[in-house]
Amino acid sequence: MEDPTLTVMLLLALAALVAGFVDAVVGGGGLVQLPALLVGLPGASPVQVLATNKLASICGTSVSSVTFYRRVRPDPRTFGPLMLTAFLGSAGGAAVASLIPRSAFEPIVVVVLLLVGAYVVLKPSLGQVTALRFAGHRHTGATAATGFAIGFYDGALGPGTGSFFVFALVGLLGYGFLEASAKSKMANWATNLAALVVFIPQGAVLWEVGLLMGLANLVGGYVGARTAVAKGSRFVRVFFIAVVGAFVVKIGGDVLGVW
Repeated sequence: MEDPTLTVMLLLALAALVAGFVDAVVGGGGLVQLPALLVGLPGASPVQVLATNKLASICGTSVSSVTFYRRVRPDPRTFGPLMLTAFLGSAGGAAVASLIPRSAFEPIVVVVLLLVGAYVVLKPSLGQVTALRFAGHRHTGATAATGFAIGFYDGALGPGTGSFFVFALVGLLGYGFLEASAKSKMANWATNLAALVVFIPQGAVLWEVGLLMGLANLVGGYVGARTAVAKGSRFVRVFFIAVVGAFVVKIGGDVLGVW
């Protein structure tokens, strides 16, 4: 693969900056970052693109996780099991990623996103405040199952992972959007780390590109997390609906052959 030009590197950094902001608020930064890598690095193999994307993403999720933790103080009894099972699920998903055809997932993802978006739109009060639906061991069990399932999906395929974490924490467990965003960033950091544990030994990471994009993603993640905390659950809800809508258009277009 030829080295990217300075212009390409700057455009990739800009895409990573935007992706970091989006990802910090509600997840879904890959909708911006992954296509940018595919266009900017046409000579890279799919695994190099995926691995470099994960390196850039983990920089952003690292800073946004710390920012959310310091300002929201989420309960470690929830995010601990969530991060652990998300890590295990992502590692398992990455290990079998090559065996699962993308075409088998995309139509299902579009339908799920449509249902998720419609549910949030039709229930304006959803996620405005935290009203937990489970307690004790049932809460821990539901959290762990959520982490593993979405983590596996992220390792195997990935689009919409952060948004699925947010919705599961809001719709299934009863968290407010702001606290759900905080926990989803921690879980997403764990899934990114698990994927890199698989990809780095393969030599798949393009370090120069990934670190530059990682720096930009970090800045975007920091700004996004502070914006979400400052504006609260209402802002996160609106942003969530917008990102889910963008996913439906992007992935639905892929399924229908529009793009």
